[in-house]
Amino acid sequence: MVSRSLACRRVVPSLRNSSWSSLPKFGGCWRYTSQAASSLLQACEPSVYSTRKEEDEYADVDWDNLGFGLMPTDYMYQMKCAQNGTFERGQVRPYGNIELSPSAGVLNYGQGLFEGLKAYRKENGSLLLFRPVQNAIRMKVGADRMCMPAPSVEQFVDAVRETALANKRWVPPPGKGSLYIRPLLMGSGPILGLAPAPEFTFLIYASPVSTYFKEGTAPLSLYIENEFDRASRGGTGGIKTITNYAPVLKALSRAKSRGFSDVLYLDSVDKKNLEEASSCNIFVLKGNVLATPATKGTILSGITRKSIIEISRDLGYQVEERAIPVEELMEAEEVFCTGTAVVVASVGSVTYKDKRIEFGTGAQTACRRLYDILVGIQMGHIKDKYGWVMEIN
Repeated sequence: MVSRSLACRRVVPSLRNSSWSSLPKFGGCWRYTSQAASSLLQACEPSVYSTRKEEDEYADVDWDNLGFGLMPTDYMYQMKCAQNGTFERGQVRPYGNIELSPSAGVLNYGQGLFEGLKAYRKENGSLLLFRPVQNAIRMKVGADRMCMPAPSVEQFVDAVRETALANKRWVPPPGKGSLYIRPLLMGSGPILGLAPAPEFTFLIYASPVSTYFKEGTAPLSLYIENEFDRASRGGTGGIKTITNYAPVLKALSRAKSRGFSDVLYLDSVDKKNLEEASSCNIFVLKGNVLATPATKGTILSGITRKSIIEISRDLGYQVEERAIPVEELMEAEEVFCTGTAVVVASVGSVTYKDKRIEFGTGAQTACRRLYDILVGIQMGHIKDKYGWVMEIN
């Protein structure tokens, strides 16, 4: 094995207040090379990790049978912050367990957030990240709501980059999947009374993945839940807090035991308008009108959702972000879900009060067209005119 230092560089003073768009762009994507990295905030202190020989380019994984389950990689990233809001220099370290006090804020009061994004491998071996700046911004918004300091955009993106590069041999071959990257921010300091934790930890780990649902690319079957709520007005449904997810397990487990792929939730007040599924946003198409529930505090502002809206408008669809009654869903021609994990997944049927409605699926659908464009951009097969992709090497 050959050892080398992994280090982030300091931002030069002239760039501390500059726009993220000042990073060099080539071919429609952000070109994040060592030269660009030298202009970023020093988010991690130098650490040493092992680099395999050229012939060990990939980890020993059956890439043709890759699912969506945890497969620990070689390295993770860790950075801590005291109450003053200043994060120390982070570090890439071997993947492993972390130590927490039994009275840690995240364990006792659920003070935590997570994000999710993917790295794709190009044919030339370089890696592509999809819109990591948006994940960084969303984490900052969520951290403010949960009374936590957050890494700066530069710190977040640089940490994601270092994690992806350290685990490069775990990034699947082109077309075989992606490296799912999970940033976490949590109140790790000990606290007894109800208050923000005295210390916070930012972690990133990764796992190679393929399709999220067991159906693979087959159409999903959703069950509309009218007993349990996912979120309520004034709550935290609009941010990616860890406390949003365990409460859906009851309804999700019940739906899966009945043969459904996922649960589609209604608003908690009137129980008549669509919100989102357990871990993804929903879109409804009829004619040229593509509708999706508006993000007004109870629905997560998905980055894939945002991307599909932009692509759809460019394709000529009339995109509407608004309330969508269940009755409108039942009259739709197509329905599909979007999310980092699910990407763009067609819905073949929805069941509501024992009534099952089927929707259009297949190669000629709008869903498939949008999927092909989005994934083409993410994997570098289609020119990225939006500037969403960041190439790292």
